[in-house]
Amino acid sequence: MSSQYKTDQSVEDIKSQSKVKLSDLLNRINEERKIERNRNLALSIAAISAITVFGIILTL
Repeated sequence: MSSQYKTDQSVEDIKSQSKVKLSDLLNRINEERKIERNRNLALSIAAISAITVFGIILTL
């Protein structure tokens, strides 16, 4: 009898843990967008710097 109660309780615990809050998902998406935007900015700056250096070397 007690094992049946423990099983029911663990099933309820799993169900409550598997629920996802929409606000948490939106916050995570916004954080990932910020990180990706920063990566893209860094990559763009690196590419522009490389082109600038290459152009300066060609003009010498």
